[in-house]
Amino acid sequence: MESTLLANLAILVLAGFVGFAVISKVPNTLHTPLMSGTNAIHGIVLLGGIVVLGLDGAHLDVFSKVLLVIAIAFGTINVVGGFLVTDRMLGMFKGGPKRGEAKVEEKA
Repeated sequence: MESTLLANLAILVLAGFVGFAVISKVPNTLHTPLMSGTNAIHGIVLLGGIVVLGLDGAHLDVFSKVLLVIAIAFGTINVVGGFLVTDRMLGMFKGGPKRGEAKVEEKA
């Protein structure tokens, strides 16, 4: 049990270092697509959490179910917030009226 815990902690620390090294090398222009992609991956993780919570044969105790519901709630907030921020950032790249030009309104 103790060696498994130590191995899992070592993997967690190594994954943190590798993740930091990879993300720090990403240029600023690629942060928006990277954010959108990680939000999509987190959405898959949320779906897995909902499936595990809904399984009849999971035999989870009450504490595990409460933790799973809290994790799903926070994950949902993260995914929705991430997509809102991504949408706002992509809105900055849309063309608008240039400086000195009047805004032209289309009439239907």
